[in-house]
Amino acid sequence: MNQRTIQVDALESEAIYIFREVVAQFEKPVLLFSGGKDSITLVRLAQKAFYPAKIPFPLMHIDTGHNFPETIEFRDRLVKELGAELIVRNVQDNIDSGRVKEETGRYASRNMLQTETLLDAIEEFGFDACIGGARRDEEKARAKERIFSVRDDFGQWDEKNQRPEVFDMLNGKIDLGQNVRVFPISNWTELDVWSYIKAENIEIPSIYFAHIRPTFLRDGMIWSSDDEIVFREESELIAHRLVRFRTVGDMSCTAAVLSKAATIDAVVKEIRASTISERGARIDDKRSEAAMEKRKQQGYF
Repeated sequence: MNQRTIQVDALESEAIYIFREVVAQFEKPVLLFSGGKDSITLVRLAQKAFYPAKIPFPLMHIDTGHNFPETIEFRDRLVKELGAELIVRNVQDNIDSGRVKEETGRYASRNMLQTETLLDAIEEFGFDACIGGARRDEEKARAKERIFSVRDDFGQWDEKNQRPEVFDMLNGKIDLGQNVRVFPISNWTELDVWSYIKAENIEIPSIYFAHIRPTFLRDGMIWSSDDEIVFREESELIAHRLVRFRTVGDMSCTAAVLSKAATIDAVVKEIRASTISERGARIDDKRSEAAMEKRKQQGYF
């Protein structure tokens, strides 16, 4: 057994322990599921945590309406195969009702608008624990999070008031109105996720592997060309490039990378050689040094 296998097994055991603690300590948990590789990994871990029973909580997607078609198709197919309950709440509904205002212009994105829809859904269903695939290696604000991260009755996160988690003791006690965000793969890296996907032979959307796609260049990044969603100036010319996506979010803020990696082994090799982080291709994290932290303080996952 090599070192990588030992590490993946240890991370899997930790994540399964976290899932079981969630079910033991909370009344109405939910798993936030987008069809991306991290949430797909969470689903496999949840399956293993509760086998042979079904996953004992629903999956929920806060849909911006600007997702990559490949991930939405995969989301629906996987949920059907699992026989799981999927809750979808749409950002478009809040835009239509006037509760939030859609951005316009060169860097317009609906990512910021997810917060209101997420908080509405938590209140609608009374969820007291929301399980997500955030990892500490992704971004500075996420590195500050505990595995059980308490949110107040407004859904807000206070980075200076977090509970200690000594010796992996997870405290799920919350006051009326509070809820907890739970991160079972918090201690994983991008490479760990891919190693687990390989070890478990997990199917993921084709968008994560190299494919020819119509794209254009802006600010040194490669953007998928979809004029109905992604703002593009006339001077930004479309060209077909061989690309893949390291992270999958809203189309309007997620850039691709040039890549020939068409297999998991090739992706792993590419990640090892990369000099930028996984979220280096997410323009929403570049709005300011504290962009993610501010969004989390407001209730973003």
